[in-house]
Amino acid sequence: MSKDYPSNLTRDQYELLSDLLPEAKPGGRPRSVDLWEVLNAILYVLVEGVRWRALPADFPAWPTVYTYFRNWRLDGTWVTIHDHLREWVRMAQQRHRQLSEGVIDSQSVKSAACVHESVGYDAGKKIKGRKRFVSVDTLGLVLRVFVTAASTPECEGGKQVLARVKAIGASMHATSQ
Repeated sequence: MSKDYPSNLTRDQYELLSDLLPEAKPGGRPRSVDLWEVLNAILYVLVEGVRWRALPADFPAWPTVYTYFRNWRLDGTWVTIHDHLREWVRMAQQRHRQLSEGVIDSQSVKSAACVHESVGYDAGKKIKGRKRFVSVDTLGLVLRVFVTAASTPECEGGKQVLARVKAIGASMHATSQ
């Protein structure tokens, strides 16, 4: 069991999220790691900004934690958690869980020297790097983010991020039927 770090989830917070986490895969070795500890380790890395290999020893082994993080990113678990948390916040604010309005904005940022993804040049802002397109709801809660080369025009990036927002609406509609 890890120490009590400020980034740790309480057991009640974990219980809210636990149903959104994938079940252990059938066959093979039974799961021997506590997913509460895995989530706390992932949050520790994200909040403290440390490398995976610098994870304190009282958490599960860093390769185990990273594997869960990566698998949940690839299978959409993180997006599912994000969307549910956003819906819960909206309902706590006396808003309908489904979206009716949103805002899109973009920002060009300089890239780090060793970025392997594509970079571009935003002539309007005179920045070589990446451009992030962000969509938020009327409460300012993030809906979706789309990151691309800085040379991507606002119109094209806006269409891409809107397509991702539209997918939220489609999945919400499917789950409410």
